[in-house]
Amino acid sequence: MTKSELISRLAEKTGASKKDIDQVLSALVDIIVDETKAGQSVPLTGLGTFSLAERTARPGRNPKTGEPITIQASKSIKFKPGKAIKDALN
Repeated sequence: MTKSELISRLAEKTGASKKDIDQVLSALVDIIVDETKAGQSVPLTGLGTFSLAERTARPGRNPKTGEPITIQASKSIKFKPGKAIKDALN
């Protein structure tokens, strides 16, 4: 499902305009990114929890040459699905 398909489905279900849904969705993503950048987790009851995942630097190999390299430390967003979603899928 693409972002535009999600916006269309949400507009159908809520009766709101696609423009309004797009603004709300963009604002939600911005808030989740800002809060996780600040080290806070963002729990959305019924959906799951977004949190910051920090990866340490580690050794790796260049798949093309086989040469050893160091993979830099990085930050990413981690999502842990909530119980309601897990139960619905199983």
